[in-house]
Amino acid sequence: MATAVKRKLSGSTDGRPIKVTAVATAGTTIHTSVAGTTAGTYDEIWLYAMNHNTGNTLLTIEFGGTTDPDDLIQVYVPFDSGLYLIIPGLILQNGSVVRAFAANANVIVIDGFVNSITD
Repeated sequence: MATAVKRKLSGSTDGRPIKVTAVATAGTTIHTSVAGTTAGTYDEIWLYAMNHNTGNTLLTIEFGGTTDPDDLIQVYVPFDSGLYLIIPGLILQNGSVVRAFAANANVIVIDGFVNSITD
């Protein structure tokens, strides 16, 4: 039977939001996934963004790598929209890193959590 433990993002201090300071690759570190490739052991990642700019801002998530288009998820985050879902429980393992960069520095913060899954 699988078990899940809810954890903070590894790039977060005390569970607080992570400010996206990068404007190009390699982005601001959001989370480093569980080490190894054991079957049934992975991180289920949930990310939400908040945009404090005066207009919509392009956010790029580097999900486990930096290869375009394989690892890049791009989304315009609407301004003044509260928590905006950007990663809906996608999984990673093997120490893969999730990073983010935005068209404008210091206007987007990312919050979320990880469900650490083991069989």
